[in-house]
Amino acid sequence: MAGPTTAERGERQQESSGPPPARRWRRPRVRTIVILAVLVVLLSAGALWALYGSNWLRVERVSVSGTRVLTPADVREAASVPVGDPMISVDTDAIEARLRQKLPRIDTVDVVRSWPHGIGLRVTERTPVLLVRKAGNYVEVDHKGVRFATVSQAPKNVPLLELTASRSGSAAASFRRFGTDRLVREAVTVAGDLPAAVAQDTRTLQIRSYDAVSLELSGGRTVLWGSGENGRDKARVLTALMKAAPDARHFDVSVPTAPASSGS
Repeated sequence: MAGPTTAERGERQQESSGPPPARRWRRPRVRTIVILAVLVVLLSAGALWALYGSNWLRVERVSVSGTRVLTPADVREAASVPVGDPMISVDTDAIEARLRQKLPRIDTVDVVRSWPHGIGLRVTERTPVLLVRKAGNYVEVDHKGVRFATVSQAPKNVPLLELTASRSGSAAASFRRFGTDRLVREAVTVAGDLPAAVAQDTRTLQIRSYDAVSLELSGGRTVLWGSGENGRDKARVLTALMKAAPDARHFDVSVPTAPASSGS
């Protein structure tokens, strides 16, 4: 009888010897641990020194963008960015708060770090949609109803708001119920819904009561708008009405489903 082959003998030897022993994990030496710890401490200390102690990462310039009426110098002065201080220590929230407090004309502001030496101030100014006359000057009102600035000269193409309601009689109910601020916001809503061509041509926006808003356009033309409700429908109807009756002097869109024009 023939004996086992060479391959069979190899398989039997492997089965008898079992799997190879696993390689044992060796603990790092104490010296290696100490060296790594020292390196971490040195790197951390170096990073802190670079951020706070060195002259490499300090504020050297302040850039301003987005101004229209304000000047970059106005914004930089109000921001009071600590030039020379470490970039990492600049309180961007505090800068934003100072700008909002000192310059109400600013609607939004973004304070950003421009490494390694700059602070950027990106501002968006409020845009007036109405003017309120006050002691010979004009108070600018934005689309949120915020009265943000007083100017001596009226900006072009911004309507003047007139609250003409009497404090007695039936019109007084609007003042008692809504108050002046609410009526101003209502006027702002109407101004925002006006067609672009009409808005540029509007000279005065009058409010006699909450639901009696009217416009005075150039050339003595008038528009009875009514309340601020259904503003988009009224704007669309007014545009069509003006095209259909270009010589009319008076337009009524207070009820947009039944518009009227007269005085050609």
